Amino acid sequence: MKTIDVVAAIIEKDGEILATQRGYGEFEGGWEFPGGKVEAGETPEQAIVREIKEELNASIAVRDFLIQVEHDYPTFHLSMKCYLCTLEDSSFQLLEHHAAKWLDLAHIESVDWLPADMKVVDALEKRGEL
Repeated sequence: MKTIDVVAAIIEKDGEILATQRGYGEFEGGWEFPGGKVEAGETPEQAIVREIKEELNASIAVRDFLIQVEHDYPTFHLSMKCYLCTLEDSSFQLLEHHAAKWLDLAHIESVDWLPADMKVVDALEKRGEL
């Protein structure tokens, strides 16, 4: 099975995290943490900064590594490194997503997360804080 290496940003602001709804592809409409594939020669941290610029036209600061998620989808294995991040300014623009929501821990399960991203939600809930 093919493995896809990706990174995801858990963007936090005022006790809430940013959830984004996929705007394309096989999982269109599902909710996820924004991010994408790591390109050759990039560190995961460089990849997440680039991906957020491409997807949200936003600059982020990478704070901490949170979790590495391993998940088998029917046609590929996803290996996703997840980082806690903050926006460097409060503005962002949805360039590849249908919608976005800021969610606190009490409402974090109010959207239909993709399966791999649900593992990140579980880690955030176990942690008990953002």
